[in-house]
Amino acid sequence: MFETVPNGLLRGHGNVTLYLSEGESSKKKYYDVLIIGSGPAGYTAGVYTSRAKLSTLIISGTLPGGQLMTTSEVENYPGFPSGIFGPELMMNMRQQSERFGATIIDDEVIKVNFKKKQFTITTHSETYVAESVIVCTGASPRKLGIPSEQKFSGRGVSYCATCDGPFFKGEDIIVVGGGDTALEEATFLTKFGKSVKVVHRRDSLRASKILQEKALENPKIEFVWNNVVSDIQGDKKIATVIVKNIASSKEMPLNAGGLFVAIGHEPNTSIFKGQLDLDDKGYVLLKDYTRTSVEGVFAAGDVHDHRYRQAVTAAGFGCMAAIDVERWLSERHIKK
Repeated sequence: MFETVPNGLLRGHGNVTLYLSEGESSKKKYYDVLIIGSGPAGYTAGVYTSRAKLSTLIISGTLPGGQLMTTSEVENYPGFPSGIFGPELMMNMRQQSERFGATIIDDEVIKVNFKKKQFTITTHSETYVAESVIVCTGASPRKLGIPSEQKFSGRGVSYCATCDGPFFKGEDIIVVGGGDTALEEATFLTKFGKSVKVVHRRDSLRASKILQEKALENPKIEFVWNNVVSDIQGDKKIATVIVKNIASSKEMPLNAGGLFVAIGHEPNTSIFKGQLDLDDKGYVLLKDYTRTSVEGVFAAGDVHDHRYRQAVTAAGFGCMAAIDVERWLSERHIKK
């Protein structure tokens, strides 16, 4: 945190001095580093910045802990040979960042101003000012939008084959989608599933030719063309997926022990439009390692990484961003 000193100055524990207008100190809170979003990227960044003795605030967002809070067992995160439940892993990360001094607030950022120094970040309840920012807002998988999808989330419905594929050994698996991700996941899932059916709403694929050829030649992959998923049924877990033909509206049941939705992700970047450079899909563009288009604003995790989308890579980017922030702040202090 920062302390107020005479003549409108605010001095932080990270050797950063901010200049305040009269009366401003009573209205806002100031930090060396403000991390927007939690999850593996945000919490890891918080561990590193707080250990570096930088005053650190983490604003957790609408889902504290990120997507892992909605998953069951995580088997591929290093250090847990018997696996660990997603919510438990994220609570451990949260406690670790707090242990080193990070402040965590369960609130949602609704507006940012990166146009001038220092940066201002506004939530539903407060406005904060920070010398630097790390954006860790992640990305959300696109959903099917049917009522039963939420009911079976974590009970057979998954959005990540790399994460959950091994849980479906010997099952009939259905993959929804027709792009690169869908075919990559379908091919990967043939290692585990008894059968893999790809349900696609068109009669042709959008994926790259090489992926199409690979999937079409795989004897374990079958395509269900011109269909969409209309319902998911089962008792404690998925047993049947109902698909509906686009042209005839005729419905057909498919046996399924697992349903993987691979129709894309949406980066959580709406509040950064006009503030940071984004690519044509809305992901944050990086200039150099974790640096964004705005000096002093960094990004980590799925908010810019649309290739890997793993908890361990998000944590790695969080570490990188924190180290970049610490060096950037140190360089600014030396120059001053």
